[in-house]
Amino acid sequence: MKCPYCGKTDLKVLDSRDTDEGIRRRRQCLGCGRRFTTIERISLRDLYVVKKDGRREEFNKEKLRAGIIKACEKRPLPVGALDKLVDDIEASLYQLGKNEIPSSLVGDKVMDGLKKLDQIAYIRFASVYRQFADITDLKEEIEDLSSGA
Repeated sequence: MKCPYCGKTDLKVLDSRDTDEGIRRRRQCLGCGRRFTTIERISLRDLYVVKKDGRREEFNKEKLRAGIIKACEKRPLPVGALDKLVDDIEASLYQLGKNEIPSSLVGDKVMDGLKKLDQIAYIRFASVYRQFADITDLKEEIEDLSSGA
C-alpha cells in the first residue's frame, strides 16, 4: 500500500476497528507524516448476473447502487438507508451460494426493498424494471401498492 499523499510505502497502523463495512484502519505515512483511513473488506467469490438475453456479467455493487440512487433521487430518505439496502441485497445474493443468479432475482430484491423503503422510489424503479406498456399498467401497479398487495 502506498501513501495517497506522497506515494511512499512506509506506513504505520495507528488504530484498527471492526465496522459494518469491514476493518477500518487509521494509518500514518512514515515518509510525510500525514494520516489517512483505509477500509478492508473480505473478498467474496465471483458472482455473475445472467441477463435476459443470456449474457453474463460480473455482479457490480456500484451499478446496483446507481440504479437505486436514481429511483430515490430527491426523496426524503434517512441517511444511510440506500447503502443499507444495497448491502442487504448484496449479502442476500451471496447467501444463495450460487455463482450465477438471474438479473430478474436482483430486480425483484430491489423492488422488495424499495417497496418497504419508499413507495415513490418503488414506482419509479418499477416503471423501468417492469417496462410498463402504458399508463394502465402503471395505474394497476399503483392500485396494488395502495391496497397493500
